[in-house]
Amino acid sequence: MTDPISFTATTPRFALPNLFVAQAQKEFTINEALARLDGLLHPSVVGETNAPPVSPAEGENWIVGAQPSGDWTGHAGEIALWQARNWLFAVPVQGMSIFNADAGAIAHFDGGWQRAAAVSAPGGGTTEDVEARTAITQLISALVGAGILPAA
Repeated sequence: MTDPISFTATTPRFALPNLFVAQAQKEFTINEALARLDGLLHPSVVGETNAPPVSPAEGENWIVGAQPSGDWTGHAGEIALWQARNWLFAVPVQGMSIFNADAGAIAHFDGGWQRAAAVSAPGGGTTEDVEARTAITQLISALVGAGILPAA
């Protein structure tokens, strides 16, 4: 299901629905906002793909690929949140970072999703400095372990 309801008053960054004075059924608006917050607070995604998974688990989040299909059509680059058997979509904001579990690394949003490239261990050269190579290899391992760089 794609955007079955449109909220007329929303927050500026993530379009969380606002309550109106004397609004009936406030729980609907509040639950919608809480579902979006649940997916965006300390965000992580299972991975990035163009097609929605067939059987997503409750609470799974995905980055929608550049050529979305199915329920994700029209949401390229957005974050798809599976909540209450329904897809909610969040438009990423400048500077947002998200952990991609499939890649084992952090993606950063800067007009599009940016990812660090894998780094190879040092090698080659006519003079080998074993201590420097060991230090660089340990640094690369630490950055991979922190999710900053993907595994090579």
